[in-house]
Amino acid sequence: MTVTQLKLSANKKLICPRCNGELRFAEGGAVRIVNGKVDMNATLPRHICDHCGVFYRELLGSGYYDVFDLPKEERQTPKAPSKPKITAVKTPMQKRVISTGDIPPTILKREADGKCPCPRCGDRMNFIEAGPVQIVNGKPDFSNTMDHFVCPYCRSVFRKIVGTDYFQWSEK
Repeated sequence: MTVTQLKLSANKKLICPRCNGELRFAEGGAVRIVNGKVDMNATLPRHICDHCGVFYRELLGSGYYDVFDLPKEERQTPKAPSKPKITAVKTPMQKRVISTGDIPPTILKREADGKCPCPRCGDRMNFIEAGPVQIVNGKPDFSNTMDHFVCPYCRSVFRKIVGTDYFQWSEK
């Protein structure tokens, strides 16, 4: 087992010590069963070099990485850098979407059509009334048990803060 210390490029990405190309980061996946045994290594994040066909996995947060061969089915072809497109006029399809951390709790009121403007992108949000608990795949789903707004454009969900008239952005 050979361990390597990876270096950072100018734009703060790890580079491959073999080809000096930038490494692609991949989150850890689900636990797998390989040859009848549990493979916990599949849950760990890794840095992939598609050019060399290897990936690097950090050892216990030490800053040193172990190198492994990358299966051919997981390789991606490196994309050629494309020139940025410059548009002088914003089309209606290009809306500015505000970061979720920059949205303070706001009061949202339904209008006559049952919709209101989205604080994140400005599109019209749908109001979803509270309903009973539903069973989804054999498990209770409490996501629609309280009134909330859903934006079809940015897929944001705004749920009511308990005991107030304020709504806050929420993950599903």
